[in-house]
Amino acid sequence: MTTRTSAAEILDAVLDGGSFASWDTAPLDVSPGPAYAADLVKAREKSGVDESVLTGQGLVDGRPVAIIACEFAFLAGSIGVAAAERIATAIERATADRLPLIASPTSGGTRMQEGTLAFVQMVKIAAAVTLHKQARLPYLVYLRNPTTGGVFASWGSLAHVTFAEPGALIGFLGPRVYQALYDKPFPDGVQTAENLYHHGVIDGVVPVASLRHLLVRALRVVSGDSEAPRDLDPAPAAADIPDHSAWHSVESSRRADRPGVRQLLEHAATEQVPLSGTGQGESDTTILLSLCRFRGISCVVFGNDRSSHSVTATMGPGALREARRGMRLAEELGIPLVLVIDTFGAALSKEAEEGGIAPEIARCISDLVTVDTPTVSVLLGQGTGGGALALLPADRTLCAQNAWLAPLPPEGASAIVHRDTDHAADMAEAQGIRSVDLLRDAIVPEYPDAAEEPVEFSMRVAGAIARELRSLGQEKREDRLTTRMSRYRTLGLREQS
Repeated sequence: MTTRTSAAEILDAVLDGGSFASWDTAPLDVSPGPAYAADLVKAREKSGVDESVLTGQGLVDGRPVAIIACEFAFLAGSIGVAAAERIATAIERATADRLPLIASPTSGGTRMQEGTLAFVQMVKIAAAVTLHKQARLPYLVYLRNPTTGGVFASWGSLAHVTFAEPGALIGFLGPRVYQALYDKPFPDGVQTAENLYHHGVIDGVVPVASLRHLLVRALRVVSGDSEAPRDLDPAPAAADIPDHSAWHSVESSRRADRPGVRQLLEHAATEQVPLSGTGQGESDTTILLSLCRFRGISCVVFGNDRSSHSVTATMGPGALREARRGMRLAEELGIPLVLVIDTFGAALSKEAEEGGIAPEIARCISDLVTVDTPTVSVLLGQGTGGGALALLPADRTLCAQNAWLAPLPPEGASAIVHRDTDHAADMAEAQGIRSVDLLRDAIVPEYPDAAEEPVEFSMRVAGAIARELRSLGQEKREDRLTTRMSRYRTLGLREQS
């Protein structure tokens, strides 16, 4: 027999002991017929609750939150008019009280006994969630076994961050319905939490016992209550950066042991909550997306993961769509966005072309230059082509000492101009690709090379990010956006005066 996690167990697992206060009143009278009325009586006796959903307020590590939890034992967690009204009312109250909202659905979907009227209630719930998010309030979802139908296709799929119970059945159409409609079983292994995580539909699979710890971390970041950063070193003067050749930077950036975004997060970030995919069935292993803090400042981080990059494994259209998800997430939550550039460039392949690589680069640039939240780009290593340009136009740009930016790898530029690769070093020098040549706000020094001091270098990068985020936080929104839009209108990409 399948063991299911009850609504009460979720409340106990997530909330501080004794902190839950119910918001529920008597369910709406839906004028059930005799058979349905009997079903409702049996459901109440079996489940011990008066409807398929419980709502209320509690504390998570002392932080007030609103919470909604479905009860599968009540008519398979199905959502009828009364349950939908309870959910929508709770979401609206959370919005009015400016509370983060945690939802934990488990449901077979719409309540069949109430037909079309119950079916259209999902619109009301989805609208309430959207307004909650438009108020820049966090919405976090934990999907339990099972979550299917209209619940998964509405408020179960609208969260800023979505996790699921291990082994949970999650899907649009329940397997029993599929069998009845098509007279064959649904393929095994598709409608599982693990498979949806693998395909970038949800952000992770987390056991109930670990859920509270995850939510504590996530709420610290997404609630935007950043601490004042301390012990931030001033930016070094450009004159203090060694005057190495451009080719020296290229060779340094290509060292296999050079630290990248993964080491930056590992050594210098706190409250990490890794995210996965676009939420639309795409997940790219060449990038990382995460919620975290640098020196007490909350942010969304998106970056090229050099540990999984190669000449043949570069940013595809899905990676760029995941970058755009990070942009939307930062904007909806009202927290800064940090973009880490360390890439061979965008993918060059049949699949990339058919997947819309060029349009995705264009949309990334467009979204980033207009996103309504502070942004910092960090050129950490190689910055090649459209893949780098898509993550570049931020409020502030930081460069590692041996990072560089170019429209093509120097070998490619040499092939175009000289019809060979022998002039790669000369092309790198002529094109002005070094950190000291670029338009940037600060250079993060390497002593003498990041690969030889990965922890210390990562800490300096984090400090530089926090320094710029603190400065941006003190600017007026209108001034910040105006400055960003005018940043690249000057001729060339040379150092600002």
